[in-house]
Amino acid sequence: MDQLLIRHVELLGFEKRFFPSQHYVYMILVKWSDQSEKLVYRRYPEIHEFHKTLKEMFPIEAGEIDVKDKCIPSLPAPKWLDSLKNTETRQGTLTEYFTTLIHLPVKISQCKMVRDFFRVRPEDETPPAPHPFKRNETYVMSKGRPRSNTSEITGPIMLDSYRVIADYSKSSKYELNLKAGDLVEIVEKCPNGWWFCNCEAQRGWIPASYLEPLDGPDESEEPEPNYAGELYITTKAYKAVEKDEVTLEAGEIIEVIHKLLDGWWVIRKGVETGYYPSMFLHKTEEEGKETEAEKSVVQRKTPPPRRATIRNVNSIHAQGRHKISQDVYRKNSRRYVQQRRSNSPQVRRHRGSAKSPLLERKPQKDNIPTLRPQGDYEQKTPVVPPRPSAELIMERCTENTRKKISIRTAR
Repeated sequence: MDQLLIRHVELLGFEKRFFPSQHYVYMILVKWSDQSEKLVYRRYPEIHEFHKTLKEMFPIEAGEIDVKDKCIPSLPAPKWLDSLKNTETRQGTLTEYFTTLIHLPVKISQCKMVRDFFRVRPEDETPPAPHPFKRNETYVMSKGRPRSNTSEITGPIMLDSYRVIADYSKSSKYELNLKAGDLVEIVEKCPNGWWFCNCEAQRGWIPASYLEPLDGPDESEEPEPNYAGELYITTKAYKAVEKDEVTLEAGEIIEVIHKLLDGWWVIRKGVETGYYPSMFLHKTEEEGKETEAEKSVVQRKTPPPRRATIRNVNSIHAQGRHKISQDVYRKNSRRYVQQRRSNSPQVRRHRGSAKSPLLERKPQKDNIPTLRPQGDYEQKTPVVPPRPSAELIMERCTENTRKKISIRTAR
């Protein structure tokens, strides 16, 4: 019995191909129970035929006998002539269809026909030969905008091209073997530092640290450091290998101050700063929850290699990428922490209570300070300060308190 089950199905976009004739294929990322990820390509008429067969296999769930029992989603029939507009518009429909399909009862969502339909085929791994004069056009769904059945087309979304800076030998069958100087197209940039790429007719995962942009050494999408920090909890222990890394156990609360695209984030633990693999971090307020974005992130056991550990780097840029040293991170981080403490309500109240009820000394003959008259004091009811938010409490409490709150929340 085949125990391999479908864990997640996601529509990434579609391709416009010109060989043997012009047609459109949808790019579908399928994740399986063995933690593997496969990119498959399906044309819409083929998807609709699959849908019709599924309804024949499960007529009750399709609503053929009683419409009240219907749970299999609907899918419009293909048009006689496919166009760019129709293909783009169907993305919202297919996204909802795949999401509903994978959450149907197991007897439907994990039946042999469904698993066979999403299983990788030889033509998925080795697409047909490209057109001698026209290049395939790739249209990727934007994750930032809501997916709907209608949207405007502004032309193909060209995938970002990157250059490989050193030879890379894959460590699993889901990765790619690459040579220095190879050009790849990025399909998906995962925050853990593993990127899904196209290289000629091959597709697979490669570490972002082995890639460089063509227009300059620095990543334009990389954010600036945020020394205010975001609270995260470690999901797995990691022992530092390099001097600028941090050793932590699972379940520790830290602050992320710089999210880098290579998957190695700069964190703060007390006054210490250093690199830590982002794949072993989880936001504290989302503890125990798995968001859709996290479900789509490739699951791996080991973090990607760091740029500092790569040998024989061959870059086309004369000037290296801008890198912030740990001394700068540490200095700016300590400065921010000191300012945060000095502006805390406790410190302000302490400063306010240091004022003396005596007036300033005035030059008098007997040199005795004069007390303020009692009538000068304003008889006002003390104002009760507002209750601080949960984020403010977590930010200003001790490490032990943070850990106890995190453990209690996880329960």
